[in-house]
Amino acid sequence: MSNDERPDSLAEQAAAWVPPWQRPAPAPAEDATPPATAVGAADLGAQVPLQGRSRPRSRWWRSGGGGGEDGAAGGVPGSGRKRSGPRGRSVPEPAAELDDAELRGALEAILLVVDEPVSELVLAQVLEQPAERIGPMLDEIAAGFTAAGHGFELRRAAGGWRLYTRPEYATYVERFVLDGQSVRLTQAALETLAVVAYKQPVTRSRISAIRGVNCDGVIRTLVTRGLVEECGTESDSGAHLYRTSTLFLEKLGLNSLDDLPPLAPFLPDDVEELADAAR
Repeated sequence: MSNDERPDSLAEQAAAWVPPWQRPAPAPAEDATPPATAVGAADLGAQVPLQGRSRPRSRWWRSGGGGGEDGAAGGVPGSGRKRSGPRGRSVPEPAAELDDAELRGALEAILLVVDEPVSELVLAQVLEQPAERIGPMLDEIAAGFTAAGHGFELRRAAGGWRLYTRPEYATYVERFVLDGQSVRLTQAALETLAVVAYKQPVTRSRISAIRGVNCDGVIRTLVTRGLVEECGTESDSGAHLYRTSTLFLEKLGLNSLDDLPPLAPFLPDDVEELADAAR
């Protein structure tokens, strides 16, 4: 092509460019050797493979162009791959719903390794299953353990679920775990813990008044053990208020404070006379 016949602008060159697959196949020459000619912009498309050619970063390309198989939303031409999320990120497929046997086995496996009660919501998130399936399945597992007479049971505690040994086998478990060495709460700590459990939230001065002795040291011990915790201050005096912790419920195997045994059967018969005398 002479200088007079060559297009003057890139736009005209692009308009005149014919895709390789639309060009007529050249007739094979018998002994002719193609002369060495300068490669023009229109010939680059025929020499660069389609799959390895980088595309211009134009607004048309970013916006998806014509939107067909060769647009941004279609991916590589002819590959069949489709964009599944914004900016090309793949969207994870939803987890398959487990059948009852698989769900039961997965729950039993998790509950076997937890070191604190785990809630139904957490179990549902971990297993990627509907939350409404978890509660009934846990009830079914607990009933199955009880019916089979296992040495352990599954029960609610501190707002979650955890495996516990059965009370009738506590002597054997203590003998194995403690092996003659144990750190037990003193009588003073047990009395103070009982006052906090039934009177919470309660101040130190109120606890000391009920027990008749100073309880500051015992309170510090219970806080250190994690059985009692601070829960604000009293509005009138500004004194710290104390309540039992989640660990307290877990250690006693209680789901909430409503499960505490009633205090009335343990009170003396003349409690009212003692109360009047104290006034």
